[in-house]
Order: sequence, then C-alpha cells, then structure tokens
Amino acid sequence: MARIVSYPYDNDIKDADAWIGSEASTTRTKQYTAEAVAKYLNINGKISIGAQMVFKYVQQPLTEVGSFSITSGGVNNVPFANITTLTLSMTDRGNQNTVAFLDYLVGSDILIGEQNEISTFGQYDVVSYTVSAGDATYYDLVVNYKGGNGVLTIDKYYDIMNFVLSADAEDKTFVFSQGVPSLQWTVQHNLNKFPSVSVVNNNNIVINGEVTYIDTNNVQLNFSAGFAGKAYLN
Repeated sequence: MARIVSYPYDNDIKDADAWIGSEASTTRTKQYTAEAVAKYLNINGKISIGAQMVFKYVQQPLTEVGSFSITSGGVNNVPFANITTLTLSMTDRGNQNTVAFLDYLVGSDILIGEQNEISTFGQYDVVSYTVSAGDATYYDLVVNYKGGNGVLTIDKYYDIMNFVLSADAEDKTFVFSQGVPSLQWTVQHNLNKFPSVSVVNNNNIVINGEVTYIDTNNVQLNFSAGFAGKAYLN
C-alpha cells in the first residue's frame, strides 16, 4: 500500500465515499461511508447548533437516553396536530441536560422537525414543563399545536428548537368594528396577549371606557353610553 500522502485530494465528496478506520469496541478495521458519518453526527448532536436538541421518537416505556414519546403511549404515525403532551428524557442524544433550557421556553414556541425531512414538522406553544410522576429523569411537556405538516414516526430522529415566525415577532394590531351602538363590546382578537386598547366613535373621537381582559384572546369594553365605532388593539 502506498503512503497516504501520495494519494490525491478529493473535495467532491459523495454519500458513498468511504474511509478506513478502526471500530472502538473490537479494534477491527472497517470502512465508514460519508453518509454514515454524517448520520452519526446528526442523530447524536455532535455538531453544536445553538438552541437545538436531538431526540429519538420511541414507544413507551421510555428507557433510552435522548428519547421522547407521547405521554399516553408512543403511537406510530401520529399527526403533529394531535399532540398535546410529550414525555422527554432530561438529556438529548448529545447527552446535553435540557431541563433548564426547556423550562425557560415555557410560554414560547418550539419547532419539532424530523431530521432530513424539512417538510415534516410541528410548531407548538409550550404551556408547561414538569418532572414526570413516574421517573425523575423524564419530563412532561404540555403544548398547544399552532401549525405544521406530517406525522411522528417511531425510531425517527427529531430536532427540537426554539422557533418564532417573523410574523409572530411583529407587533400585531387587531381592529374591531362595532356597527350597532352598544354599551358593551365583546372583542375576540386572538393576539394571545393583553393588548393596549384605543376606542373611537364613528367621528374618530376617542372614547374612554372600562377594559376587562377575559383572557389573552378576549376583552370586554364597557361604556357609560351606547355608540358605534372601532377598537384598536395592539
């Protein structure tokens, strides 16, 4: 065999290209393809990407580090839209402890996406993140589905990361029109927050009233006299 330095460099790497190496467990000489090395790096989180974690979707019971499942039991091909609660290992495939980071994301959005399948994903709002009752090395993640495409598949690997659409990051404004004069206006704005409220009548004169926030998506406006106009919420 010629000396390694005598072989030409190849910068056009293909998936089937191979290297010679030693298997750690047996010290035997083996071939490793570029595709296999890339897959190993991806599923084990060996390349650090900020705010990204790698987990394997499995059936319960959960026994594998870096695994997650539907809390009620892992089901194959479950639509992302049907997911409300997940149980995750406290460490991901890269052996990172994810507890503090996921706890910090409560109230924020996450994206769960299948590796190498960019169009298979789900976006969720994180409602809560608490230690599982049966095993302190696992945590229950309660989520609200916001959008996505596809299903979770058993034994596939998924990236979980903090995610914000540019539209979500903007300061949204909702305009409500009250066509019939009324003392009380009930406004469903779906801004998912307690917005500021400005009210004008049909002559664009500002009218002050009592604002009651029913929840983060609904508000009730009460006035001393009935009138028609618009409410601006942002």
